[in-house]
This record gives sequence, C-alpha cells and structure tokens, in this order.
Amino acid sequence: MASSTADKGVSEGAKVSRAGWYALTMVSAAQAMSLLDRQILSILAPHIREDLQIGDAELGLLYGTLFALFYALFSLPLGRLVDGWVRTKLLALCLAAWSISAGLAAFASGFTLLAISRLGVGIGEAATQPAANSIIFDEFPRRLRGTAMAALGIAVALGLGLSMTLGGVVAQWWDTAFPDGGPGGFSGWQAAFLIAALPGLPLAWLIWRMREPVRGGMDGIAAPEDPTPFKSSAGVLAAVTPGTNWFYLWHRRAGARQWTINIASLALILLVCIGMTRLTQGFSPRPAVEALGLSIDPHVMQWFVVGFGAFVIVNLFQSFKLTDKPAYNVILSPSLLLLMVVGGLQTSINYGVMGFTPSFLIREFGLSPAATGLQFGLLSAALGMIGPILAGPLSDWLTRRMGGRGRVLLTLAALGISPFFGIWTFSAPDATSFYLRFTVYSLILTLWLPPIYSLMYDLVLPRMRGITSSVYIIVSTLLGLGMGPYFVGIVSDRNGGDLGQAIMSVNVVAPAIVLILLFVLFRVNRDESTMLARARAGGEPV
Repeated sequence: MASSTADKGVSEGAKVSRAGWYALTMVSAAQAMSLLDRQILSILAPHIREDLQIGDAELGLLYGTLFALFYALFSLPLGRLVDGWVRTKLLALCLAAWSISAGLAAFASGFTLLAISRLGVGIGEAATQPAANSIIFDEFPRRLRGTAMAALGIAVALGLGLSMTLGGVVAQWWDTAFPDGGPGGFSGWQAAFLIAALPGLPLAWLIWRMREPVRGGMDGIAAPEDPTPFKSSAGVLAAVTPGTNWFYLWHRRAGARQWTINIASLALILLVCIGMTRLTQGFSPRPAVEALGLSIDPHVMQWFVVGFGAFVIVNLFQSFKLTDKPAYNVILSPSLLLLMVVGGLQTSINYGVMGFTPSFLIREFGLSPAATGLQFGLLSAALGMIGPILAGPLSDWLTRRMGGRGRVLLTLAALGISPFFGIWTFSAPDATSFYLRFTVYSLILTLWLPPIYSLMYDLVLPRMRGITSSVYIIVSTLLGLGMGPYFVGIVSDRNGGDLGQAIMSVNVVAPAIVLILLFVLFRVNRDESTMLARARAGGEPV
C-alpha cells in the first residue's frame, strides 16, 4: 500500500528517459494529425459549400455535430481499452483507421459520403487523446506534466495551422492547375482531403513499434493487468449506448432507484431537446438535408446528437456505480467534473472561432482561400506553439508553489479576459489589423490548455486516466464541438451572414466559465488531497 506522500508520485525527482521524449514526440504527432484531418474541413468549407449547395448550418453539422456523435460515443469504450490494453498498438490502429476515413472524403460528390467520412474520422480519433494522455503521464513525473501537456497543445496548434495552410494552398493550386478536373477527376478540395490523410499511415507504423510504458510506474501506483480488456471495453459500449443500456441494467440487477434515475433522466433530456429543437427552428429555419436516403431537419439532427450524448453520460456514471465504485468515487469529484464543464464551454468558443474564421476572412476582407489558408494557418500554428510553451512551464511553476490552485488561477486569468480581446479582434477594420489583434487574442486563448489538462489527470488514479479522458471528450464534444460551430452557423444564417458577430456571440458562455473556475479555485486542493481516500472507500487496493 502506498503512503499518502508517495501517492502523489514517487517520481518527483525522476528523469524522463529518451524513450519518454520519443513517446511524447510520437503521440504529439498523432495529435497533430488528428487536428489536421478534423479541421481541414473549415478552410475547405467555401469550396464544399459551392459544390454541395449547403448552408452554414449544414457545414456546422458536418464540422461539429456528425463528427461529435461517434467521436463522443466511441471515446468511452476506446478510453476503457486504453486503460486495459496496449496503448501504443491501439493508437496506431486508430490512427490508420481515421486516416483512411479522412481520405474517403476525396471521393465525395455529395453530402452523404462526406458525412460517412466524418463519422469514420470521429470513431478513429476517439482513442487519440485518452491514449496520448495515458502514455505521457506514465513517462513524465508530476513536476513536468504541465510541460508535457504543452507539447500536446503545440501539436494541436500545428495540426490546426497545417489544416488551414495545406487545405487552402492545395485546393487553390489544384483548381488553378486543373481547371477542368485533375487526375482521377478530383477537384481541389477533394485532393486536399486525400493529401492530408496520407501521412497518417507511416506515422501509425512508427507508433505501432513504440515501447509501451509501465502503467502507473511513474506515480508509484501499480496498475494490475486487465485479463479481459476487449470484453470490458465492449461492456462499456453496451452500458452507455441508448437501448442496450437497459439490457445492461437488467443484467447487472439494478435496483428500482437506478431504473427510476435512468428513465427520469431520459424523459428530462427528451423534453429539453424537443424544446431546443423548436426554439432553434424558429430562430433560424433551415431546409432539410438529404442524406442516406432520408430528409432530415438539421435542428432535429443537432439536438438528437446532444440528447444522445447526454443520455450516454447518465448511462456511463450508472455503469460506474454498478461495476467500478472506485472510479465512480474518484471521477465524480466536484473539481474534476466542473473542470470538464469549463473545458467544454471554452472548447465551444474555440471551435466556433476556428471553424468559421477562415470563412470570415474570405467574406469580410475579400481574401482568397489560398491566402487565408497560408496567412491564417501559419499565424495560428505559430501562436498556438508560443502559448503552450509559455503556459506549460508557468503551470508547473505555479503547481510547485500553490498546488492545483496555481493551475486554476492561470486558467481563470486567461479565460476571464479573452472574450474582451475576441470582440476587439473581430471588429478589426482590415485584414492587417485583424491579424495583429488576433495575435494577442490567440496567445491569451492558448494559455488554458496545459494547466487544465494536467490538473484533470492528476485528480484520478493512473488506471482511470483513459476513461477520464473519454468522459472529458464526451463532455467537451457535446458542449464544444457539438454546440460551438452549430451555434455560430445558425446565428450567421439568422443575421444574413455576418460571421464576425456570429463568431463573437459564442462568448455568451464566458461568465459561466469564470464563475465555475472561482468555485474550483477554493475546492481543488481538497479534492486532490482526498483522491486516494475516496478510491479506497470504493474498494481500490492502493
């Protein structure tokens, strides 16, 4: 049994091996590829909009909602598999799968195949963050985890920047070089999808050959080997998927209270989603989307996904209570759950901004897609690297002096002032002024990632980091990727295409972020210090 001091990690003075730095490089590269294949849709949106004859609301569905459904659902069983199987091999397989799915978009001639491609990318990428976080926390001591998380933040920025640059430049060059269609009959945006997908396959091979770190070794908390990781992963999928979750409750002999909570939660979720569907239909009516032989109202699709995800979360915590009481006790700490909500709300701002800023620059300042991709892409990549480089070591320094509260303070400072700089940025009179203002805005906006990520995964046991990452993914996907682009899209359609105003309207969630962080500031050290006691109370042998 570990002592309370050692439980924080026997690794405070440990050094990072060469294999550890290599692992950080590889998982960061996978993270960059994930963002590249996910975000390239935003810079290609004008081309796709013209070819497929769809509006901003439908693009918001492709960019956010359709991707979010499968990304959020499959993050949970894949996160459980991260906690029980070989993480390097799982990450390699998923990377190869989503690269192939991303390349499938090159063959799209309508909404349906492009939507299927996005679903495949969502499923494949669902393992990226859980596997990357779990590997890094088993290679780096607690005192350097902010810096390690900064590397992932840099990878995110590189992926975003590459998606803008590669997408814009390749699409315009291709269309200029082959005005009547190039080899294979591809248009520029289709060729860009194919080229963006190709590097994922050799990277997957390198990660497959990478050394698997000892789970929990860096924290001095040995994680027992899971004898049935795939069965456990399938069990999670069955437990959280609406429909099969009832068989799971019956099989686990859930009591009347559990059944009542489940059915009442479903009824409440349905009422809220029906109300929001009617509200948004009245706010911004959209024509039906023809996909998979069906005629679907975009707002119905949007709120179906949100409701689906919310019910998945209810099912997940019920399954924890029935089968993994230590995880239930640890993950349900107020600080951890509220930090996930903060991350989700801020992600809605980030995705709303990044998803539509390229279109804003093209519409507002008359820039070409190639110029937008090159200028905005390179600038975003550079700024996205500088921010985490500053925030990672600063987060580690504050942690050594103030514990978890130091990380919360850094997050609060960045997210509290960023909306004001955002409004200033998107009211710029010309492109040059926009880029100068965006530089300041982006630097502030990138400071929150390393402290909040490193803090969340220090609030759970090593064996719970994969599933914790998956819980965060589904929360941030619902609140962030699922809501941010959709909200900006319907506001833009409502106000006649004023993207600047629509992008800034997503900051309506900023006051809630500040209030939540103020509460966490006074709670986090307590939850961090009682983490092991709560795990032991649930039966964890630590």
